[in-house]
Amino acid sequence: MARWCYRHRLVVLLLWVGALFGLGFAGSAAGTNYADTFTLPNTDSTRAYDLMEKAFPERSGDTDTVVWKVDDGSVRDASVRSRIAPALEEIGRMKGVGDVSSPYAAQGATQISENGRIAYAQVTFTEQANGVPKELVQDVVDTSQDAERAGLQVELGGQAITRIQEPPTGIAEMVGIMAAAVVLFLAFGSLFAMLLPLIVAIAALGTGLMATSLLSHVTDVPEVAPLLGSLIGLGVGIDYALFIVTRHRRGILRGMKPEESAVTALNTSGRAVLFAGGTVCIALAGMLVMNMRFLDGVVVATSLTVVLSVLAATTLLPALLGLLGMRVLSRKQRRRLAATGPEPAEASGLAARWSSYVQKRPRSIAAGALVVMVILALPVLSIRLGATDQGNHKDSTTTRQAYDLLAEGFGPGFNGPLQVVVDGGDAAALVSTIRSTEGVAQVAAAPPSQGVTVIQVVPTTSPQSEKTDQLIDRLRDDVIPESGTEAHVGGVTAVFKDFAAVTGDRLPYFVAAIITLGFLLLMVAFRSLVVPLTAALMNLIAAAASFGVLVAIFQWGWGTGLLGLGKEGPITAFLPVIMLSLLFGLSMDYQVFLVSRMHEEWVHTKDNARAVRVGLAETSRVINCAALIMICVFSAFVLSGDMEGAMAGIGLAAAVALDAFILRTALVPAAMHLLGNSNWWLPAGLEKRLPHLAVEPREEEVSEPHARVPDADGGSTVIHGFVRTPDGAPVEGAALTLLSKGGRQLDRVTSLADGSYIVSVPSAGSYLLAVTAAEHPSRARHVMVGAEPLVYDVELAEDEVDAVN
Repeated sequence: MARWCYRHRLVVLLLWVGALFGLGFAGSAAGTNYADTFTLPNTDSTRAYDLMEKAFPERSGDTDTVVWKVDDGSVRDASVRSRIAPALEEIGRMKGVGDVSSPYAAQGATQISENGRIAYAQVTFTEQANGVPKELVQDVVDTSQDAERAGLQVELGGQAITRIQEPPTGIAEMVGIMAAAVVLFLAFGSLFAMLLPLIVAIAALGTGLMATSLLSHVTDVPEVAPLLGSLIGLGVGIDYALFIVTRHRRGILRGMKPEESAVTALNTSGRAVLFAGGTVCIALAGMLVMNMRFLDGVVVATSLTVVLSVLAATTLLPALLGLLGMRVLSRKQRRRLAATGPEPAEASGLAARWSSYVQKRPRSIAAGALVVMVILALPVLSIRLGATDQGNHKDSTTTRQAYDLLAEGFGPGFNGPLQVVVDGGDAAALVSTIRSTEGVAQVAAAPPSQGVTVIQVVPTTSPQSEKTDQLIDRLRDDVIPESGTEAHVGGVTAVFKDFAAVTGDRLPYFVAAIITLGFLLLMVAFRSLVVPLTAALMNLIAAAASFGVLVAIFQWGWGTGLLGLGKEGPITAFLPVIMLSLLFGLSMDYQVFLVSRMHEEWVHTKDNARAVRVGLAETSRVINCAALIMICVFSAFVLSGDMEGAMAGIGLAAAVALDAFILRTALVPAAMHLLGNSNWWLPAGLEKRLPHLAVEPREEEVSEPHARVPDADGGSTVIHGFVRTPDGAPVEGAALTLLSKGGRQLDRVTSLADGSYIVSVPSAGSYLLAVTAAEHPSRARHVMVGAEPLVYDVELAEDEVDAVN
């Protein structure tokens, strides 16, 4: 497929452009129909909601609040009323506004605070918040705040108001893409190479978001799903393309033709991308174990974006590589390749030195990395799940100002009232009992409808307070059962409490499911029990440390001011499930790319120390670069204006940083050095029963460990000869490297004093022999090796390497 896409690049490009514009046109024409469905089956808050919906179907629109406060006097003063009342009347006449309840109406006395300085009006729209036009919301805000004067403050709160405070859509994505572009340019040194991962990610993300908007018309997709889809889509889309482009560039630098290099890159790193994308989708699908309708739409949106990212990396990317040809390298690299020939295959530089250092000191490095992760994980012991609300917004927003004014005038519990829904029975007696319950500030019962009575209960504490949770438990466990009345406690605060409780109960099953699936996949791929067990432990460590960072920032408030975030509060109830899915998938990505290279080396050499050292040296740089890109993309979602998006972005950025820079480049290789050959242990009986799944294809079959001189009866052979100058003088110390067609190093030797050399060849076939020597330019030639040893003399000249025989 890679070769077909490479050769038919214009067809592939047209198909992708057509899909992007076609989905874009369909999405624009159909619009969106996102719906936040937080109800949970068989919970008390859901039963309350169902009864209210049956008895009061007209209360379907979003209700927002206009709050005003006077510095002196009372809100009842004629000077205040003459400014506010006309504004409320004008809002009531706007198309799309169903009702405005004014404190100046006959039944509005309870909407004025006891001291008379704060009052509020409720504006009920005819649509839910996501269906109210932003222009209408802005008109409501402008009309209300035009009534302000010196000494009269007017603020607005509610879900519809929150929507117009959000930054323009795409700001976070653009910042993330720009940051990723800088990292890619520094990594590649080439404008064209930098653009490749960005184009692939944007194509996948664009089609994914448009497809998600269309799916919102046929299934429940929450509003946060496109944001999370963007977050994960940008990250994996850029990273998957980065891994393939890096392998492709390495192949060209080692002497391969662009087409062969692209095909080899897709057949090696491309397979790893397919496997990694599959693990991410499996991790995301694990959310279905939670049996929460809200998460089903998140699974659809994020999985669809990941699938399209893999599809773009394996089809669109080879087509783009075909368009660029040699221009995927920088000009400097192309000049050096023309002047000095292919690069040696052996990794060098900082990555190689670090890999050797880990091999020398595995115990100290493993202990140090483990201590860091444990310290960062400590805050997770105090995690509290709940819900963010407008009290967590920035101080400068009108929603936060309205929240604070309502809390000041009517008590902190006013922003999160509870609804006790009575189905028949004596509601009056229950009202009296609730009024005398500890933690209750106000109680009021609405007129019954169809035998259902709604009692509004205002707690003395804020919606996010633990005491409010205790009040809900007290009502459900003691007050209502003792009254003998059938009633249920609902409201937003109760819904999120139930959501947090259900999440906590089902989370262990979810974690067990995704860990087990990941273990089985890695066991099949790497034919080992220890490698997947190590990966599972590392994933749990990374999750604990990342949640520790999340708790310290968002729950304890460490650094929220520096990051420009709002007030601290509990961690959003559904976030652990989503974050664990994404974190598990991304961690598996890095584990696959790291261990697949180690496994490839182990298969050919049976030397664990060499396999771990070579695997880390050749993959750590690209893994760290990929992680840096993800950190930039995820961190940019702090600018999304959405608290859940900011939490997910910061949490995932921390998780990726810890996973890539501490776990995969320090703790995992150190542990694998300590475990030795047992890393690759698999019982013989299990080996026979497991299906074969190759993450990286074996380019040659090697039945014995790597040897300098092969056995006489084996299928391997050698290349031998002399390295000489044009005048026949022997060249001592010349480095000769034998490479496979895929660019993997098979053997490396140094010529002796008489210029002789011998390299081991695993089997007959085509290979690349690269030669480097002091005071001579590097050169490489393709050689064909048969069943017999090949005599191949090398003559080093100033401009080329010639084969004498």
